[in-house]
Amino acid sequence: MADNMSESSGTAQPEKQENLLLNLACNVALPSFILIKFSGPAKVLFWQSPGLGPVWALVAALAFPILYGVYDLVVRRKWNFFSVVGFVSVLLTGGLGLFEVAAIWIAVKEAAVPLIFGVAVVGSLWTSTPLVRTLLYSEKILDTERVAVALAERGAQAAFERLLLQATWLLAGSFFLSAVTNFVLAQVVLKSPPNTVEFRAEMGRMLALSWPVNVLPSLVVTLLTLWYLLAGIKRLTGLTLEDVFRQPPEKK
Repeated sequence: MADNMSESSGTAQPEKQENLLLNLACNVALPSFILIKFSGPAKVLFWQSPGLGPVWALVAALAFPILYGVYDLVVRRKWNFFSVVGFVSVLLTGGLGLFEVAAIWIAVKEAAVPLIFGVAVVGSLWTSTPLVRTLLYSEKILDTERVAVALAERGAQAAFERLLLQATWLLAGSFFLSAVTNFVLAQVVLKSPPNTVEFRAEMGRMLALSWPVNVLPSLVVTLLTLWYLLAGIKRLTGLTLEDVFRQPPEKK
């Protein structure tokens, strides 16, 4: 009985979802605002800020994504591959900025992170858990057992594996696209000498522009990849989208 009670109590608590607004505020909005406004003297509303200086403004800006990553780990109680890489990315950005490296190396770093993602997606094809299954064909989102049964009934497993291979390359393509746009954006925005007020402000603008310039096009490609995968699953299994998506227990 005790075991049953513990199991029921464990299943009664759904996984805590990430707060998207808090994510955007800590990883994009606040770091950008600090780099732009506090790298040197600036007026914020009716308050004349003396500024933090280039180094401390960068440290303060980096503190928000780092603290958010720790907070998210404590609250959700699990490591995430993309969170780890994002954390390393923040440290690399800070380190390159503090060591006054040329803008070209920051551009290389900005391109390297999504490039690593893309290579990881393709490389995972030779592992037991391809990332396309984790990111798109996930049992948390899709009723993978039902899909597997329908594929077996129609003898379409080989065609489904080809579909996953195609989706993998499309997903990797979204990261490769982001690598190119990241590099171009850094080259266009970062023009001032390193470790100057102007350079920190440019880093803030680069971070603020990363969403419309880099993230949104990559997100569009990812959504198109998901649509392509779902359309293929429907075609191969004969199931409807309602059948393919995992339903809440109360709707079963």
